Amino acid sequence: MSYILFLQYPKCGTCRNAAKWLKENSIEVSSRDITTDNPSAEELKDWLIKSKLPIAKFFNTSGKIYKEQNLKEKVKIASEEELIAILASNGMVVKRPIVVSDDFVLVGFNEEQWIEKLK
Repeated sequence: MSYILFLQYPKCGTCRNAAKWLKENSIEVSSRDITTDNPSAEELKDWLIKSKLPIAKFFNTSGKIYKEQNLKEKVKIASEEELIAILASNGMVVKRPIVVSDDFVLVGFNEEQWIEKLK
C-alpha cells in the first residue's frame, strides 16, 4: 500500500484505539499530531475531494471550541472557503482521527471502513 498519513490527537481515546488497530493490523503509517501540526487549507481542500464527504463531517462536533463558537450554526450558513479557514485555524476543531492515502481519506474511526480501505 502507498504512503498513509494518520492524523490524531494523542490524548483522544478514539485516536488511541485507532492507533492500536493500525498496529495490530500491521499497517504502517506516518503519524501526525493534529493539535501541533494542524491541516492546512490546501490539505483540507484535497481531503474534502478525496473523502467525498460534506465539509460538516470534518468538524469535531463534540469539541469544546465547536460548542463555544457555535460552529453548528456557522456550518449551516458559511461558505466552503470560510469553513476550510476555520478548520485550518485549529486542529482541535477537526474531527479525528483522519487517514489520508493517495486514493482516499477516512474521517473518524469506523472499523468497517478501515478494514475495507486499509486491509
